[in-house]
Amino acid sequence: MKEVIKSIIKDFHKSPKHNYKERNLSVPLNSKKIITIIGSRRTGKTYFLYQLMDKLPVNVKRQDLIYINFEDERLNLKGEDLHLIIESYYELYPENKNQLYFYFDEIQNIQNWERFVRRIYDTVSKNIVITGSSSKLLSKEIATSLRGRSISYELFPLSFNEYLSFNEIDPDDTYSTRNKARIVKAFNDYLFDGGYPEIVNYDRELKIKTMQSYLDVMIYRDIIERYDIKNPTALKYFIKKSLSNVSNYLSVNKLFNELKSSGIKIAKDTIYDFINYVNDCYMIFLVNIYSESINVQNSNEKKLYCIDNGIANSVSFKFSENKGRLLENAIYMHLRAKGKEIFYYSEKKESDFVLQKNSKVNAALQVTTELNNSNKEREVEGLMEALRYFKLKEGIIITLDQSDEIVLENKHISVIPAWKWMLEGSNEAL
Repeated sequence: MKEVIKSIIKDFHKSPKHNYKERNLSVPLNSKKIITIIGSRRTGKTYFLYQLMDKLPVNVKRQDLIYINFEDERLNLKGEDLHLIIESYYELYPENKNQLYFYFDEIQNIQNWERFVRRIYDTVSKNIVITGSSSKLLSKEIATSLRGRSISYELFPLSFNEYLSFNEIDPDDTYSTRNKARIVKAFNDYLFDGGYPEIVNYDRELKIKTMQSYLDVMIYRDIIERYDIKNPTALKYFIKKSLSNVSNYLSVNKLFNELKSSGIKIAKDTIYDFINYVNDCYMIFLVNIYSESINVQNSNEKKLYCIDNGIANSVSFKFSENKGRLLENAIYMHLRAKGKEIFYYSEKKESDFVLQKNSKVNAALQVTTELNNSNKEREVEGLMEALRYFKLKEGIIITLDQSDEIVLENKHISVIPAWKWMLEGSNEAL
């Protein structure tokens, strides 16, 4: 196994620098903490590691870096074998006394990896960056074994700002007619295709096939194999049904009855397990109703959102016709990627998103493709009810392409196109 590890280390040192588009995630390079990058598969975690490597001081040599991708099929390591990495490196470079930099990709695949990382942090180097595709495994292990030693960051598919940059469209020029038209066109593509970096320049058919392959890997590698699923048919049904129901309420009872009527035997507790699994691998997220009572939050229905519109569209042909649900999902992911604490509000009316900061709701948002005669009263009143309840003076209605200003009861509502809201930074203060 040492010979394989040596080959992997040496191949990396001899490989040319990779070309990539920079991501906007900011990570401290000299924190003396273990940096953990967590996110869905194919969001660009590996290339983000390359980005971090290229930002190291110029005096850091390539041979001072140790990069291991634990999904490399040549590796067959167990937790007790990880010490071979250090031994292999020093057999290659016995005279090297420089500070080392470790980059471990998809490390959650190795059982008891945290003990090894903790040991090299305490004895070899404080420069460690790890990535993983499981929020539960990494967070649990970090909490128990790396407490006080690590800082975690999440990497999501491309934001709309990043998507424009990947397409060589200036995200800052929203005034010139030509560039604005390119931005609006790009947003419609982004809304349907999502923001996974690899597919940006693919044609529509290849995008869908690639998204389906991503989904297959998530299902088989991140859920069925990892959690030893005994009823994969029920799991696949649950996932397809959930992805077809993005931006709607999740009803466990309804799913249970549908499975039962389809002849698929499953316990309700298993469905709750499935919910945890898809959340852990960054496929599906659930949003609670706002309440100061945890019991109320847990007992009410939750709204369901997906990591990326492209993933949702890859399993449901009719879904692409529903711009409203796509738009709401895109807004959710924009907020989620910014680390917002998100709820929905529902009393007599409903507001799609209320955001909490320091235990206090400081923003309310409504999402609709357009305001028209049939829905304006409902959408505005839903937002107004939330503004009254939380004593907020301002609210936002996000649309596809409408702009307006509404003043009611001394409260100000900004109606703004989604593409503009995502780019202008007006949401930074939320």
